[in-house]
Amino acid sequence: MLRRVAIGVLFAVAAALAIHPAASAQTAGPAAWQNDLAPISTADWNNDLAAHLLERAGFGGTPEEIQALAKLTPAQAVARLVRFQGADSSHLPPFDESGVHDPGLEPFPPSRPAVTDQAKHTGEALGIKVKPTGNRRLQPVVDEFFYWLRASLLETHRVAYWWANRMLASPRPLEEKMALFWHGHFASNESKVRDYRKLLQQLELFQKQGTGNFRSLLIAVAQDPAMLVFLDAGVNVKGASNENFAREIMELFTMGVGHYTEKDIREAARAFTGWNCADLKFVVNKDQHDDGEKTFIGKTGRFDGVDIINIILQQPATADFIAGKIYRFFVRQDLTPELQKQLGAVLRQSDYEIAPLLEKIFLSRDFYSPASVGTEIKSPVELAVNTYHKLGLKSIPGVPDFNAVTGALGQQLFSPPTVAGWAQGQSWITPGLLLERGNFARDVLFPSISFIPTDRYGTGDIRSVADRIRRGMDISDATKPDTKSGEIAESNMAADRDEDFNTRYGSYRGWQMAIERVKAIPRDTAQVNLSRMVLDQHLKNTTEAVDYLIRRFMRVPPNREARQKLVAFLDKELGTSDIASAQTYMEDGLRLVLHLIMSQPEFQLG
Repeated sequence: MLRRVAIGVLFAVAAALAIHPAASAQTAGPAAWQNDLAPISTADWNNDLAAHLLERAGFGGTPEEIQALAKLTPAQAVARLVRFQGADSSHLPPFDESGVHDPGLEPFPPSRPAVTDQAKHTGEALGIKVKPTGNRRLQPVVDEFFYWLRASLLETHRVAYWWANRMLASPRPLEEKMALFWHGHFASNESKVRDYRKLLQQLELFQKQGTGNFRSLLIAVAQDPAMLVFLDAGVNVKGASNENFAREIMELFTMGVGHYTEKDIREAARAFTGWNCADLKFVVNKDQHDDGEKTFIGKTGRFDGVDIINIILQQPATADFIAGKIYRFFVRQDLTPELQKQLGAVLRQSDYEIAPLLEKIFLSRDFYSPASVGTEIKSPVELAVNTYHKLGLKSIPGVPDFNAVTGALGQQLFSPPTVAGWAQGQSWITPGLLLERGNFARDVLFPSISFIPTDRYGTGDIRSVADRIRRGMDISDATKPDTKSGEIAESNMAADRDEDFNTRYGSYRGWQMAIERVKAIPRDTAQVNLSRMVLDQHLKNTTEAVDYLIRRFMRVPPNREARQKLVAFLDKELGTSDIASAQTYMEDGLRLVLHLIMSQPEFQLG
């Protein structure tokens, strides 16, 4: 019955969100506050507004955290979140690296053919010498190539877990929320970068400078190894400039479309020539840098990349664009041109310091208006972390898999779909994704007993090779592609007869080597005790229990009819409305009703 009820509710969600995004939002300010950047007063401040601030400037709050913030003045509450006053995060552990990066891997080749060609021509690649004689002389090189591809991916999964745990446990939630914003703004992904170390270094940059100065952050990102690799800095050289980074820094990172010309892109690309990385360090290859005169947005000089960035920051459109994007992330998608210009002015007047802009937004009446409260659809990462936080968990459980869950919902960390990041807003909601959101809640409250960790199980092709080897086949037979007819295409037969190496075996062996060395993600389940939660509140009946769960887990409560159905459902499950009578067996009933609460349309809003 649980699954039938939940699916029925979920398929009604898309229409409900589109038509009534905040019909039942918990207490907000008056409608007249919309688009008003004047600060709210202490008299306006209450638990509901404190909860809204924690929802947007962090990943939600427990009742205790909300009450503590509500006891402060609005200015004190915002300062605690934005300036990290009284929030020491030194106890948070650094990422625990597995130590999987081998000497000789840098610079990592772009493809398997590239690495085998290098090995054939030089007798060595990836720090491994070619065997002088014997069968499959290049096999160790091919194995190492696939090893690093697998190891980097698995270690990136671990970095994502480490980051998610910081989102959950940090006393500075805005530090991680801003890092999440910049991760989507300056998007780069593991499939292109192929080095968890560079992605970790970029994340730590976002964490350290996310609420600091935008100019400093922009220069640091332009010189960041992950971004340099992602946007092809290595092929941006004098006489053959590559326009990828120059185009994206203007279109996506600073000004937006319409404020530059194609000539500006070409001239900017020349200024960034020679910028590259040597392993984890930024370098300028002077012999590849075009030091000639350039004309960019009306200015002429022998510009380099920093000069281009300074000119971009002088354009009024830049402050407006960045302020507007930050506003849409933290407040709402609907932003008037007039309000965007006001926010841009705040950013310009603070010389691109981010913290004053955040304070202006979080203290404004507009932020607490009905148009803003309970109107944003939670992103998959926010949904997961927010849920775990309100459950009172101290760490991200390994079951269900965090990366698999958020990936299925459309937002796997370190895997943005394009350089534009994720689309946000209504893009998070489709009937299929809504069903997955309900399934996430179910899998947290009722963990699967047949869970298999996807990060270590390998692909079907790798499992097929492994099974054949276990049955006693030799490498050539074990690595033949599966076909319905049992025949092998001529091209594949030729590949299998290659005496220098076997690519399919390299893929299999690389996976084996990776899981030997990459530390495993702990696969504990969420330690949930809803019975204790309800008893600690001294709740007397099912109505009070349902109302408490709604208040704790939802920023926008369901309508009266849905609430009554939830109470009736819990009454039926427990066989009574009296909590004291049901306290020895009520855990499953409470989990069932919480799953239904998490399947309500309003649960998707924050």
